[in-house]
Amino acid sequence: MFPLVSDAAHAAFEVAGPIALAATEDAPDTSGLADFLRGFFGPLFLVIVSVVAIFFLFTREITRFAQFIILAIFIGIVFYVPGIIEVTARAIARAMGVPTE
Repeated sequence: MFPLVSDAAHAAFEVAGPIALAATEDAPDTSGLADFLRGFFGPLFLVIVSVVAIFFLFTREITRFAQFIILAIFIGIVFYVPGIIEVTARAIARAMGVPTE
């Protein structure tokens, strides 16, 4: 019905196709990036948590220490076990009766 529109769309697809393919071929390899960042920032996270926890203990702020440790545990779980977010989201969706597949 609209031959000009389909010809223009076909021509745009032919031009954009190789450009998009070339962009993905030149993309850097990020397959191990998450593991590298976890290995780099993991010990740093533990050192910071330890220093702050020791500070709260020496200043005898037990309530803030307990709050900080609970928060640090949750952040550590998300940091060291990143798949837990997806598993938890699926479990909540199933409990609410939402199909996940």
